[in-house]
Amino acid sequence: FSNASTGKMSRELARAANEAGHRVTLISGPTQMPDPPGVEMVRVTTAEEMLREAERIFANCDAAIMAAAVCDHRPVRRSDHKQPKADADLTIQLEPTVDICARLGATKGDRVVIGFAMEDHDHRVHAERKLVKKHCDAIVLNGPDNVGGDEAVVEVLRSGGDWSKPMRGTKTRIAATIIELVEQLVAERTP
Repeated sequence: FSNASTGKMSRELARAANEAGHRVTLISGPTQMPDPPGVEMVRVTTAEEMLREAERIFANCDAAIMAAAVCDHRPVRRSDHKQPKADADLTIQLEPTVDICARLGATKGDRVVIGFAMEDHDHRVHAERKLVKKHCDAIVLNGPDNVGGDEAVVEVLRSGGDWSKPMRGTKTRIAATIIELVEQLVAERTP
């Protein structure tokens, strides 16, 4: 299972945070997108690698923005060589991957975690559940129509708050708004 995510939003978020003066590390799966200037890049190819790097890096962060479109399932068994073509149907058994956002949210302490929810039905209901389940400080409701384009429409729900009005615009502009929210959330926790 996969999706058509390009990594454009995560790169815009990293660029916006860097331009705002923050030290930024971007963990990225395979993509054709260029690296944002001034951002430390960590490349991964599996959900397990992303989890390991996210936990390692989060240990020294004030905030994490979880915009990656990580696969929810992986094959139970992986072959180290090409399988011969079979004349019969094949069945591939899948198992869930670890929810990286939920793992970081459960261990965040005073740090900030922002999640993304890609939803195609019952949008707000599903996003609200994810906000709570993943222990996020805010969740960005995203839709499949945003994938790959330069423009997006998102809504943001802060923990204990109300939904924002839909934000329409370039991913660059939306990323800058999300970084402002992260700064506000971090400042609220700083003594």
